[in-house]
Amino acid sequence: MDLNTIHAVAHPATREQLPVWTAGDAWLAGGTWLFSEPQAHLRRLIDLTDLKWPALTVSETGLSIAATCTVAQLDALACPPEWTAAPLINQCCRAFLASFKIWKTATVGGNICMSLPAGPMISLTAALDGVCTIWQAGGGERKIAVAEFVTGDQRNVLASGDLLRQIDIPLAALKRRSAFRQISLTPVGRSAALLIGSVSSDGGMALTVTASTARPIQLVFAGIPAAKGLREAILQRIPDSLYHNDFHGKPMWRKAMTLRLAEEIRGELQALPGVLP
Repeated sequence: MDLNTIHAVAHPATREQLPVWTAGDAWLAGGTWLFSEPQAHLRRLIDLTDLKWPALTVSETGLSIAATCTVAQLDALACPPEWTAAPLINQCCRAFLASFKIWKTATVGGNICMSLPAGPMISLTAALDGVCTIWQAGGGERKIAVAEFVTGDQRNVLASGDLLRQIDIPLAALKRRSAFRQISLTPVGRSAALLIGSVSSDGGMALTVTASTARPIQLVFAGIPAAKGLREAILQRIPDSLYHNDFHGKPMWRKAMTLRLAEEIRGELQALPGVLP
């Protein structure tokens, strides 16, 4: 869709060249949502592509994902063999259920900043203990966990003019054994519940609940809990008011699917070799 209210497009090549943020500005990365509907309030786009951030950086401390990294680039990453949780990357990329055109254009940062409950890049990076680096509008930067970055349906911690720079995934999270579950109302529908469980080297279990809830919820256990303990923890930590409500699924159905998928994940992780109940 043409954005006929845009009067200018800025092309900064460095952080110092980023223009002063004013009302009517918008960051432009992939633009798959930006150009999908009218944006009558916008007057200027700030194109991030000329910043030329490396899409993916693998280091001894883990994985750094630039906010401008596309879904296709992330899906194509050749992960080191010791990254046991690597299958989650492909599973979450495919939870988009989008065409190859979207895959090659949509960005990881854009999906996180949209902060939709069903954002699969939120699911992935939150479950892997991702940490966001935010360039603040007034200068400086701050870091915050992805699980805390998203605060609700299309709501997050970004202030006006703030820019998500990257998401860092620690090596320890990439080495955890994991289990993935996702469900939609229709075969090619938006995720109504997407849960990821993982087991750390010390036997602790983490469960990340997304899509069924308005924001990510993480539950951490010292070991693999019993079925009753897991169910009670979910019921205590996730109030009914937090379950998302739209035409992709009603809250009580999402709650039921969350409980069901969580138990499936618990059973799968418990059955892994070397994992103690």
